[in-house]
Amino acid sequence: MTAMADQDSITRAADLLARASRVVAFTGAGVSAESGVPTFRGAGGLWEGHPVEQVATPEAFAADPLMVWRFYDQRRVNLAPRRPNPAHQVLAGWQERFASFVLATQNVDSLHEDAGSREVLHLHGSIWRVRCCRCQEEREDRTAPFPALPPRCPCGGLLRPAVVWFGEALPMDVLETAMVAAERCEVLLVVGTSAVVYPAAGLVEVAAGAGAAVIEVNPQASALAWLANVALRGPAGEMLPRLQEALAARTS
Repeated sequence: MTAMADQDSITRAADLLARASRVVAFTGAGVSAESGVPTFRGAGGLWEGHPVEQVATPEAFAADPLMVWRFYDQRRVNLAPRRPNPAHQVLAGWQERFASFVLATQNVDSLHEDAGSREVLHLHGSIWRVRCCRCQEEREDRTAPFPALPPRCPCGGLLRPAVVWFGEALPMDVLETAMVAAERCEVLLVVGTSAVVYPAAGLVEVAAGAGAAVIEVNPQASALAWLANVALRGPAGEMLPRLQEALAARTS
């Protein structure tokens, strides 16, 4: 059984945040798991007999766009009723608390925005955005399910999910913005991520290398837990409200 964060760890994390004006939060699948969103790496399953890692690729889409869209259409249908949990809500509230608060996420579900977060840095894109393979126009589209698969752009081109597939590079402008924020922040919160997927996980190394305090919030130690100044061992939906309560007590 995973040990829950003790009050001393909550207190130390709150002290770090109370002294900070520039904060970055880096979130992963564990944040959304508490909203009922399956963790991508935890699923370990097949889609129509294919490993997921072989479905979410440019090559699979080029070979069989209908199969790939059936996979993503089902994910969109499953995500549609999901709602933000207390972790999303605390992070959304912190954008008003700190002089600079940057939220970078590996999640594609947009639950951070649903909770009220603005200008979220989507390192791996959003499942609720589509991009035309012909004209390259990208837009939000929350249709679920699509009436016909694979969906098409008004120009006639095939639409694809605007997510980063295996074998694709992260959007450089988003990654660079996140890296600059990590290098300049005073506190980096690493929330609900195993910190094994690069280059996104490099945010932790950049922040720690620049002298920022690192607070890890996760039931188990991540691959970069050794860089954390404080570790809150428990679900983000429980740990972040406790941290917010302790922080509010210092600034009220």
